[in-house]
Amino acid sequence: MVFSWKRKKAADQEKLKKGEELVIPNQFVCPISLDLMKDPVSLSSGITYDRESIETWLNGGNFTCPVTNQVLGSFDQIPNHSLRKMIQDWGVANRNYGVERIPTPRVPVSGIQVSELLFILEDSVRSLNGLRCLELVQKVEKWGSESERNRLCVVSNGGISVFAAAFDAFARDNSFESNANLLEEILSNVNWMFPLSQLHSLDHTEAAQAHLGSQDSLRCLVWLLKCRDLSAKKDSMIALKELVSLDQKHAEALATIEEVSEVLFRFVKEPICPTITKASLMVIFHLLSSPSSTSMKIKSELVKMGLVSLLLEVTVDSERSTSETALGVFDMLCDCEEGKEEAYRNALTSPVLVKKILRVSELATQFSVSAIWKLSRHEKEREKVNIFLVEALQVGIFQKLVLLLQLGCGFVTKEKATELLKMMNPCRTGLECVDSVDFNNLKRSF
Repeated sequence: MVFSWKRKKAADQEKLKKGEELVIPNQFVCPISLDLMKDPVSLSSGITYDRESIETWLNGGNFTCPVTNQVLGSFDQIPNHSLRKMIQDWGVANRNYGVERIPTPRVPVSGIQVSELLFILEDSVRSLNGLRCLELVQKVEKWGSESERNRLCVVSNGGISVFAAAFDAFARDNSFESNANLLEEILSNVNWMFPLSQLHSLDHTEAAQAHLGSQDSLRCLVWLLKCRDLSAKKDSMIALKELVSLDQKHAEALATIEEVSEVLFRFVKEPICPTITKASLMVIFHLLSSPSSTSMKIKSELVKMGLVSLLLEVTVDSERSTSETALGVFDMLCDCEEGKEEAYRNALTSPVLVKKILRVSELATQFSVSAIWKLSRHEKEREKVNIFLVEALQVGIFQKLVLLLQLGCGFVTKEKATELLKMMNPCRTGLECVDSVDFNNLKRSF
């Protein structure tokens, strides 16, 4: 056997000299992916597959062996160590052909292992044993870093609800500083278990929401945003965005926490990370969407801080999703008197809002038209409204609205665009509202 292997190796080297292409031995190829196997496992049918390929097959709801088509009596995947060793040796022998080194795969974590660890973690949380909890949380983090399969195993066994409960428990006494490292570790793990909306178990989703959305947990998340490093700020902001996006009640609870407006505004004004900036705008959007009196208070606070002008600056050169959210927040700030006053004072208001119509997306167009419509209906400030309408006409809003109606839009946006055209008619005298451009071939930009 050794002699024949050496002869084969010598023959392969001779082929390399001649420039021939290396052929992978059939027994090393996965029957599903037709690629070189990196982690060969055998099923009860006796056929060997690459672990990733057969797991994808089984997770797709298949109960048969792909090769033999027989119903599997067991879904156990037995590692084929001897074949893996042969594949690794073959790879080393043919590295001159560009074959990459195949590392020894880690044994994936089992559901039983995950369940046992989560049970111990729950017990440690009940006794508020911080050191033991940190040790267990770090072990789960190590599992998650090894493979996507491990992460799915942790999530499917209720990891999100256990971790959320742990976060809530150690945030409960407000001694955030003493538990900071543990809280950050827990939150880091919770974030790779999102989104909650895609969890298969409704019980786990509701439990996780209840714990992460508690007043203690929300206060802790805001504290992490204020006092910890970039990684903790990022994890906290993602968690807040996830919560407020799922249920408006979390946004209303968050709105009652002191300094939340200042913290969110600072991340937009002084961006430290694109992810944090986008998430901050999304959280603000949901805070302002609430019909409660707290929402109106936050609108007033944010306007006084200068958010109206800041949003216009952000919108000018931002990418699509950020621009949409910024325009949505701007639109809601125009609901209050202070917001409208700030918008009238800013020279960028008309050019930016008009420019975004039919330029970014349907949602951005909807928010832009809505904001212009609100600014055009301020009955107490007719002089300012007329100035605003003239400025909008000068930067091309008339033709934009006509094109929008021709290309099609949502019912509410159509109604507002039609009303705007009527309101602008008296202001059109002496103004060139339509460029001499052929728009026959213009198509919807989104």
